[in-house]
Amino acid sequence: MQQVTPRIYCIPATQAPVVAVFRRGPSDWSHIGRWDLATQRYEPGAWLGGRIFPRRSDLSPDGQYLCYFAHKPSAIWEHGDAYIAISKLPWLTALHAFGTCGTWTRGYYFREADGSDDRPMAKLPIPYGLRSSPAIQFANERRRGWVEEGNSPARDPGDAWDQHRHARMRKPQPCGTRVLCVESVGWAGGEFGVDQAVDGLNVRYSLELNGDRELLEDVQWADWSQEGHLLVGTRSGRLQIRACTHDSAKTLFEVDLSNLEPNPTPAPIWAQSW
Repeated sequence: MQQVTPRIYCIPATQAPVVAVFRRGPSDWSHIGRWDLATQRYEPGAWLGGRIFPRRSDLSPDGQYLCYFAHKPSAIWEHGDAYIAISKLPWLTALHAFGTCGTWTRGYYFREADGSDDRPMAKLPIPYGLRSSPAIQFANERRRGWVEEGNSPARDPGDAWDQHRHARMRKPQPCGTRVLCVESVGWAGGEFGVDQAVDGLNVRYSLELNGDRELLEDVQWADWSQEGHLLVGTRSGRLQIRACTHDSAKTLFEVDLSNLEPNPTPAPIWAQSW
């Protein structure tokens, strides 16, 4: 049987050179990693025998804390099998958690603690609170400098979950001339199958220069680093940092995540408490 490459989605921190890496595969397993852009190092972390929904998760601005939405059918704790938890990246030991109404939950994201959280909870011992994510495509990207293109299809007022249009987003290259573009192309799951894509969304990335676009056929996730390098998760299961020059892209860093096998281990002591 042909091996299916892992599904990869990443969330960069907004104030630190750190990226949370979500890897799914085999289908019943999720893996979390920490990608340190400053040292160009990947640190493998926790495995979960269940599903994490990365587009409905978040990384704190400082890159230390993960707020993740998970569905673990075998869970027997008081929060149920669908829950929100806060942990220390790249581990999943819940330092704070609460149950949800099911997998339709849109997830939560970090914001500066100001007492206006929309979910009553004890004050977290970190400088952030939680706010529920809106039901809109590319919610994580919008909080990280992506904007919707002018020619992106309008949202149907009756589309409560914003899942029936092919939204288009763009993000200019920091200190550069290119624009990174992404569009949703349906909920069929693409080459990964209906149940295998990241949160069900099938996307396509491209690079724009002077109005011309180059399709990034080998990419399943991408964003810019603060220095203007292209960060990508390839369809073959690799993380890369690419330096985009005027006529080519040079790979500065690469790590292959395709051959990882589930290996759940206890979180280190430092990740088991605030």
